[in-house]
Amino acid sequence: MYKHNLTVLNEFILLGITERLELQAPLFWLFLIIYMISVVGNLSMIILTKIDSKLHTPMYCFLRYLAITDLGYSTAVGPKMLINFVVDENTISYYFCATQLAFCVMFINGELFILSAMSYDRYVAICNPLLYTVIMSQRMCWVLVAIIYLYSTFVSLLVTMKIFNSSFCGYNVIRHFYCDSLPLLSLLCSKTHEIKLIILVLAAFDLISSLLTVLFSYVLIIVAILKINSAEGRHKAFSTCGSHLTVVVVFYGTLIFMYVQPKSSHSFDTDKMVSIFYTLVIPMLNPLIYSLRSKDVKYALHRTLGQLCNKFSQSSLYHMIHVNYFTGFKLFSVCLQRG
Repeated sequence: MYKHNLTVLNEFILLGITERLELQAPLFWLFLIIYMISVVGNLSMIILTKIDSKLHTPMYCFLRYLAITDLGYSTAVGPKMLINFVVDENTISYYFCATQLAFCVMFINGELFILSAMSYDRYVAICNPLLYTVIMSQRMCWVLVAIIYLYSTFVSLLVTMKIFNSSFCGYNVIRHFYCDSLPLLSLLCSKTHEIKLIILVLAAFDLISSLLTVLFSYVLIIVAILKINSAEGRHKAFSTCGSHLTVVVVFYGTLIFMYVQPKSSHSFDTDKMVSIFYTLVIPMLNPLIYSLRSKDVKYALHRTLGQLCNKFSQSSLYHMIHVNYFTGFKLFSVCLQRG
């Protein structure tokens, strides 16, 4: 059956975001700017949390992997979507479609559990501050991230193999701007009940379990904060959670809107809009939220930029002295020869 798919169906056609020609150029530039901001922001967050010693804490360890995840699924979708704006036929090969689906499922699934791990990290930091360094060590961070990525890889491979080992009808038009599971399921000839059930169970388990972890952690955090006597202490404790809470509300709110909307109002156009938000807009917003709301990130950014400016000014000064020295030496030599 798998070989049959390879001979019959070699590529898919993506309908893209819109078929209106007058919107192609404005949307191309809009999404190019969004994608470039996302790449620069997330790469900066990855580099900053790696080189600044004051950000070598579990919280920023998770933040680094959140930035890697954001960069991963925005890159899995963004470049191909941008290319489709400027080419006549929006085709994607069979294998690239499968690869794109696998990476999107893995990274989006990974983001769910990284956000829930970050909420647990904030719970330990506020409710058990004396044991924080013992419970949430760098090793614990790496172990949790490894488990998250291993599980997310398993889910993505399971979903991708189930879909692409099924038989397609020959109709190869995907009503989306990238290879997502639901539009692909509508192209299958074989019975999709089992695949839909697997996707539904996995999606429900991942969303509910990660969301419960976040909610339970924040309930305990709020209870602990309310027990703090001083208003300054409460504000300081809550400020450490502000950036993460903002990211959680935006990301989970988007996913809940997508999965909980009634069938009567469900459409592929709505899915496209929601998909644009969580594959391109959210990866752009996350580093901006953390850089604007987190004092540690802002201070680290200022320190790094200051060090770069100092190195640049020192190298420029050295180059100026070096050039002036040799210029003066040459002039002095010429004067001696003439004399």
